[in-house]
Amino acid sequence: MTEADRITDQLQRAFDGAAWSGPPLLITLHHLTASQAAAHPIAQAHSIWEIVLHLTAWIRTVQQRVETRRVTPLTHDQDWPAQPSALNEELWENSLHHLRTAHQQLLGTVAVLTDADLNAAVGEEPGVEPGTAHSVYVLLHGVAQHNLYHAGQIALLRKALGL
Repeated sequence: MTEADRITDQLQRAFDGAAWSGPPLLITLHHLTASQAAAHPIAQAHSIWEIVLHLTAWIRTVQQRVETRRVTPLTHDQDWPAQPSALNEELWENSLHHLRTAHQQLLGTVAVLTDADLNAAVGEEPGVEPGTAHSVYVLLHGVAQHNLYHAGQIALLRKALGL
């Protein structure tokens, strides 16, 4: 098994597999309606829907950084996209579809990485904010950690919704 295979395993466990830490991300999203996903049961906290959009943005961002080895900073609106103002089940399912698609595309990118690719630096070009450079390896582990971090937040929001 290659290191890329092991990273793929960790990404899959965090997203929709047997995560060591608890329920994976997609399990925390099961059986939610659009209105539940859009709710703000905790003051000043993001909604589940907003978190899903944020996760999708970051999975895509990590993939872009792995492919280009460059850091393109995200604006606040790119980092935390607004949930649709017109809430319906089709839009919610569409957001979940985009999340799953971004994850599958990232797995496809990881599948062809070599050990040399994993050690490659991302974001060391001039003009990039100091401290933002990481290896591909660190970025990929980071996205798995990020998914689990937000899975925990979603679990708490579900409890606050009484689900």
